[in-house]
Amino acid sequence: MSKHVLPKDQPHFFGHPIGLFVLFFTEMWERFSYYGMRGLLKLYMVNYLFVTSRQVLQGGDAKSPGDPLHVWGWETIHNLIDSNPGTPIGAHASVIYGWYTGFVYLTPVIGGYIADRYWGQRKTVFVGGILMALGHFVMAAENMFFLALLLLIIGNGAFKPNISTQVGNLYEPGDSRRDGAFTIFYMGINLGAFLCNLVCGTLAATVGWHYGFGAAGIGMVIGLVVYFFGQKYLAPETVGASVAKKTVTEDEKGPRDHHPLSATEKRAVWALIGLCLLNIVFWAVYEQQGNTMQTWADERTIWPTVLGFQIPATWFQSFNPLFIFILAPLLDMFWIRQAKNGKEPSSVGKMAIGAIILGLSFIVMVIGATLMGTDKGSWFWPVFCTLLLTVGELYLSPIGLSLVTKVSPMRIVSLMMGMWLMSSFFGNILSGYIGLLYEKNILTPVGFFWFLTALGVATGLSIWAFSKPLKKAMGNPA
Repeated sequence: MSKHVLPKDQPHFFGHPIGLFVLFFTEMWERFSYYGMRGLLKLYMVNYLFVTSRQVLQGGDAKSPGDPLHVWGWETIHNLIDSNPGTPIGAHASVIYGWYTGFVYLTPVIGGYIADRYWGQRKTVFVGGILMALGHFVMAAENMFFLALLLLIIGNGAFKPNISTQVGNLYEPGDSRRDGAFTIFYMGINLGAFLCNLVCGTLAATVGWHYGFGAAGIGMVIGLVVYFFGQKYLAPETVGASVAKKTVTEDEKGPRDHHPLSATEKRAVWALIGLCLLNIVFWAVYEQQGNTMQTWADERTIWPTVLGFQIPATWFQSFNPLFIFILAPLLDMFWIRQAKNGKEPSSVGKMAIGAIILGLSFIVMVIGATLMGTDKGSWFWPVFCTLLLTVGELYLSPIGLSLVTKVSPMRIVSLMMGMWLMSSFFGNILSGYIGLLYEKNILTPVGFFWFLTALGVATGLSIWAFSKPLKKAMGNPA
């Protein structure tokens, strides 16, 4: 029996089931909340929370006294990272940022397993969304900063793998629209990421930090409302817990959903795990945009004034999603043309290209840092680097999400989506420690950006070298 059967009267929009757009807007608002908070996170720690002289408004000159010791758990975490009193607070913030964004991608493994085995995808999405909304609102209590991060980590783990999996469930196996659906879905992610910094970042700069975090929480609540009223357009659950409750026919009797994986399925699973390992360094380099690149945007970049309004440094993280809106449809058309000519790279080949482009994008920062020396410089350098970085991202990230739903055994697809996201767990943690090379001045800015270039290019070449054995193990034209 197909597990992708949609209601017979399922309306379509732009050639796709309307359920895709329910998931699009749900994920858009969830990403609005996540990236709105992430865009403020490092600057909040460095300029407000963990210092004794605080920026009242992000980027502003007004100061107020502060005491980091009032934050529950700060002294312990501070000493675990580096107890040396001479260590800059940016180094501590870099590691905390890395561990937070890392755990955001670890807990989806647990969330995927719970959905596959017990709760189903929809219930798990609701639980995750509620916990995330609470986390954003708890950020208003400064002493509970680490509790807020914990709620966000757990909530995201329940939400993230199960919303992505439901996109794949809208399509029959082999449906040629699947890659396009994930590209559309990925644009929803980035629409939220684009809008959030304009809203949350502006509020933090003009009204106060906590108004920015509060707006992120409201975005999550809106996402839950969209999901609640759009459930009827989604595909049926594809989990062991829900399937086990159905009446089975003679052909379906027995614990079908709990049978061991076949040899072919095991090969596919191990191939995906291998690809996840290769992606760790990609994400470690990519996540510098919210870490060291955000610091560069705040401390080393001259942002223009438009109609009397000084653009805040937090707007920097909106350029990446803006470029995705522009480039995603262009790349989609480019891939369609390649496919017609029989020259389109495989999914794994695209991912290799993406990692190489990511690495090469930081040559722009090498040039900018060389020309600027120790002075502040033009916003052109971080923004043009982000443009190229975005091309690399589009070649890897949405393609990877689609690949997981195509290759994974159906009964563990949420678990495998969580496994895919777990590569970002290690990558994000690594990103925090890589950031120490910059924050502690272990490498000069020029040397640091050359280091990022080398890591990205080496990752892409490694994926390329393993593309043939990976595709063979997957048993799929991946």
